[in-house]
Amino acid sequence: MLPRKVRILDVGPRDGLQNEAKPLSADIKLELIDRLGAAGLPAIETTAFVSPRWVPQMADHTEVTKRLKHRPGVDYSVLVPNIQGYEAAIAAGAGEVAIFAAATEVFSKRNTNCTIDQSFERFAPIMSAAKAANVRVRGYISVALGCPYAGPVPAQQVASIAARLYAIGCYDVSLGDTIGAGTPAQTRAMFEACVKHVPIDRLAGHFHDTYGQALANIYASLEMGVTNFDTSVAGLGGCPYAKGATGNVATEDVVYMMDGLGIETGIDLGKVAEAGAWISGLLERAPSRAGKALLAKRAAAAEALAA
Repeated sequence: MLPRKVRILDVGPRDGLQNEAKPLSADIKLELIDRLGAAGLPAIETTAFVSPRWVPQMADHTEVTKRLKHRPGVDYSVLVPNIQGYEAAIAAGAGEVAIFAAATEVFSKRNTNCTIDQSFERFAPIMSAAKAANVRVRGYISVALGCPYAGPVPAQQVASIAARLYAIGCYDVSLGDTIGAGTPAQTRAMFEACVKHVPIDRLAGHFHDTYGQALANIYASLEMGVTNFDTSVAGLGGCPYAKGATGNVATEDVVYMMDGLGIETGIDLGKVAEAGAWISGLLERAPSRAGKALLAKRAAAAEALAA
């Protein structure tokens, strides 16, 4: 039994672009976000209020957030690393934020220069302020299916972090295969462990496609009853911590699979493919597989009609 409907959150404007080498203007980022909204994406992560020193691509986070045109029915969120980032995000007009923890101590120290416990100490004032202001908070767990420094990650280790994020008030906990090393069997084991602590409808899958396993992992998640997934238009992004790591699973590829399974997403595949091709052209990179195939099919049909 598979779900009848899933919710897809496109992280391309944030998780995707922050790992792309070519800088883009705020105007282009805002157009990308609007194109995704027009394509029917119900949720979009727009930027990150992090230090420009560490993530130059997100240096315009305040401008992007202030100028963002909100489409009815679309949830917009931003990533924040600490209370300073949270306060700056709220001042700029953000209505939802995301925080992030790691599944291993070594990744936490390398990525955020603190232990897992210390990261939760940083979350405390964010959660307190968010609760007082009625701001929703989403939680991420990095390297949930493999760490570039520690190797395989025990499922129970991920579950313990998921339980802590849910306990402090995160409405949704996204389990991230940051280096794209996970397999369907590992994915099932991870969700089986996490669902003992967090309701299945409050868990999300966030898969990278380094080993070509992302769609298989998403299908395994669907079989577990997962209905929330993070994707990135055109498969934008990568992982700076793992050599050879490719980007997030492409929104177009996931929507194509969901359409084929008869699972409702509310997303117009053609429009998201066009958005993917557009941003790929600006970044001088290849579009997603499904997007490329769909647009080529359209072009061939147009040529046939014109002949």
